[in-house]
Formats: sequence, structure tokens, C-alpha cells
Amino acid sequence: MKYLITGTAGFIGFHVAKKILEKGDYVLGLDNINDYYDTRMKYARLNELGIEKKEIEHNKILNSMIFENHQFINIDLEDRINVEKVFKKIKFDIVINLAAQPGVRYSLVNPYRYVNSNLNGFLNILESCRHNPVKHLIFASSSSVYGLNKKMPFSVQDNVDHPISLYAASKKSNELMAHSYSYLFNIPVTGLRFFTVYGPWNRPDMAVYLFSKAIMENETINVYNFGDMWRDFTYVDDIVDCILKVVEHPPKGNSKWSQEIPDPSSSIAPYKIYNVGNNSPIKITEVIELIEKGLGKKAKIKFQPLQPGDLTKTFADIDDLIKDFNFKPKIPFEEGVKHFINWFVSYYK
Repeated sequence: MKYLITGTAGFIGFHVAKKILEKGDYVLGLDNINDYYDTRMKYARLNELGIEKKEIEHNKILNSMIFENHQFINIDLEDRINVEKVFKKIKFDIVINLAAQPGVRYSLVNPYRYVNSNLNGFLNILESCRHNPVKHLIFASSSSVYGLNKKMPFSVQDNVDHPISLYAASKKSNELMAHSYSYLFNIPVTGLRFFTVYGPWNRPDMAVYLFSKAIMENETINVYNFGDMWRDFTYVDDIVDCILKVVEHPPKGNSKWSQEIPDPSSSIAPYKIYNVGNNSPIKITEVIELIEKGLGKKAKIKFQPLQPGDLTKTFADIDDLIKDFNFKPKIPFEEGVKHFINWFVSYYK
């Protein structure tokens, strides 16, 4: 199998590429290695995949053959010409699009980055899949799309027309764009709404890493909504296992789909949306307590009001994952945070 994985220097993309390479399949990784957070971590992830920093040259198509079954290219997804060249040069079976500009709060101060990366970049992926047919396109969406929804748990059958950040709006837009291309050009597409992914090699702007680093350095942790924040933390290995399970089953279209009572998660087109979460929210203050226990140090906490764009609670309904794939996450947060802390202490040193 020939895989294109975008965002391979990122947190989830790194783990997915590593797992697929271990299976012996071919992987071409794409990433622009931008400066949203410390690029040293991104280069360190690539190094774990056997890609040395000195071998990465910007915009040199298929420049660094690392393994017989692995190559990496440093380009932006919005670089339409080079993305097209990649698709023409290698006929991919599977495309897993995990590259995006992440972050709810960052979208308040740098909105154009979200349009360039998440919209224009994703359009280039869709256009390339249109002109170079693939067996299955999988793309990352987000629990952020649920926006003002209050009904719990969040279901893929729910309406998600009220996002509260540009980041969330960009992910909702990806779902709409993907459906239109699936319908018009018969591209099998699956969107995965990830719920607060964590684990070794976590992004340093995310809660578990931020809290751990602050505790280690005796810095104050800002806890928003005065501590009444809940997240459905999902361990990265469960995310990877889900992706690999989904890859094997491209959607074929829902024969029972009704135009009178449309199901938002499926279509007559080969298109499907799933929640990927742990189905077990945990309060942020409890997260901090578990990290304190793992690090053997107390946190300094400052309670703050709710920040613009933040959801107060996320909770994934994963019934469709269970029904279609008999898949449920295996790692409870208490276990997963221990794995993260073991990695974090080693990396931090």
C-alpha cells in the first residue's frame, strides 16, 4: 500500500507514520515544519522516523530517500504546484490528511493562517485526489465543530452549524468541502472528529504538556472557567488504531440516506464522519492532580474566566465507531497520563 500522510512532523501524523512504517507499507510524509511551536520537537519526531534535519531541503520533490519504503518532503499544502507534482509522481492508495493549523486561541490573533492552511491546503488535497484517484481519503476534523451545542454526549447526528472559533469553522468547512468532492467525483472520504488527543510527543501547546512543563518549572498554571472545564481526553495510540481500522473500510454511501431527514454524518455519496474520543470526560482539575501525582510535585494554579472560543465540555458519542468497526478506545486517562509523564520526563531532560 502507498500512503501519503500530511503533517508527519506533527503529533498525530508522526505516530500514524511510525505505525504504518512498522507494517512495512510505503509512506510519503509531507510537512512544512512551521514555527507555530518549537520546531526542535518537530525535527526530533522526524529523527525518530529516520529523517535527519540536514537531509530536509525545502521544496525539493522526493529529495530524501531515507528507507526503501519511506520518503519525506518539506512543503506547504497550499503550494498547489508541488502538491500536484507529488500526486502525479506517486499513485497513492491512501491519503491521510493530518496537516492543519491547530489551536483555538491562536485563531483569534492569526486568522489568515487558518484560511491558507486549513482551507486552501485542504482544497489542494481534494483537487489532487480528484485528478489522481485514491482508494480512500481520511482527514482530521475536530470536536471543536460542536461549538454552541450543549446536548451531551456530542453525536455525529447533531447539527454543527454554530462554531465559536475560526479554527472550528475551518474544520466544519473541511467536512463540507470533502462531502462536495465525494459527491461530485465519487471520492471515498472519511472525516474523523478527534477529541483532545494526548500522549508521548504531545504538542507543547496542549493542556497535558503545558501543565506538566509548568509544574516542572514551578510556574503558574492558568485554569479557565474557574476550573469547570471538562475534556474527553483520547490517548494517541487509540487514535492511531482507529485510523488504521478506518483505512481498511472506505465508505460506500448510505443507501438509507434520506433527503427529507438527512443524516449529517453520512450521505448517498461515499462519505462518512465519526467521533474519535474516549467517551469519558475528565475535569481539568483532576487532570492536574494526576499530573502532580506522576511528577511528585504540586502545581501553582490561577483560576481564570472562560476564554473566547473555548468549549466548557467535550464528550464523544462513539456509537457509530462501535457499530461499524467494533472499535472502542482501550487506554483510560489514568494509564495514558502515566505513559505521557514517563516520556515527558525523559524528553524534558
